[in-house]
Amino acid sequence: MLPDQNKVAAIIRETASIEILPLFRKLKDHQIDDKESGEIVTAADINAEQRLTAALEKLAPGSTTVGEEAVSENPEILDRLAGDRAVWVIDPVDGTRNFANGKECFAVIIAYCQSGVTLAGWIYDPVSDCMYYAADGAGAWANDRRLNISPSPAVNEMTGSVSKRHFDRLDKRRPSPDIPGDMIRYRCVGREYTDLALGELHFAEYGMLKPWDHAAGILIHAEAGGFSAYTEDQIPYRPGPTTRKHLLAAASQAEWQVLKELFI
Repeated sequence: MLPDQNKVAAIIRETASIEILPLFRKLKDHQIDDKESGEIVTAADINAEQRLTAALEKLAPGSTTVGEEAVSENPEILDRLAGDRAVWVIDPVDGTRNFANGKECFAVIIAYCQSGVTLAGWIYDPVSDCMYYAADGAGAWANDRRLNISPSPAVNEMTGSVSKRHFDRLDKRRPSPDIPGDMIRYRCVGREYTDLALGELHFAEYGMLKPWDHAAGILIHAEAGGFSAYTEDQIPYRPGPTTRKHLLAAASQAEWQVLKELFI
């Protein structure tokens, strides 16, 4: 049985109000550290993950957690995703560098997974207080509004999230009817997934896939009517250890097939 989605949403909102928003645009130098990966971590990331871990494990007895900051300290925690226990996958502050720089493009991401399947996902925008939610087979929602993706415009009128590797190559071919008109990167995967589900972003491609970045967003996008798969083999994403395979998300399978040719 899935945990009560309203209780999960309340935990996320409370965590953001206590651990994240009070530090937004108020971080001190000693509250920001460098990771070995080259990324940064803030006091908001650490404290929010600790609060979320305790509250979510209490909400669903017998469950466990895979948090971004915990995995940074102990990579073996990722092995929990291969077991049969329910697992909360936590990104306490997605878009940490944006957050640390005072930019509003950040999010809290939570996925509820079991046996390699995402059963429910939440992406929360603390600044706008918008909670995006989906459960497997139950649709996707932004607060109380049901999300349904509309067909995208022509490729050269699309806006998509593109990695630098592909951007540099594709940009040289513009303008062209076969090349997206606008290629961007939010540096916050959670907010890209919510804009995909809203239809404000028409596609996104990713490599170096980490479960806390993608497990919830893939489900929300799919339940809103979108389609995503690895470009190498067209197999759907499943939460697991970090992989270097490439993922493409689009508004439909037909659009995915067209866009895939740009990224292979």
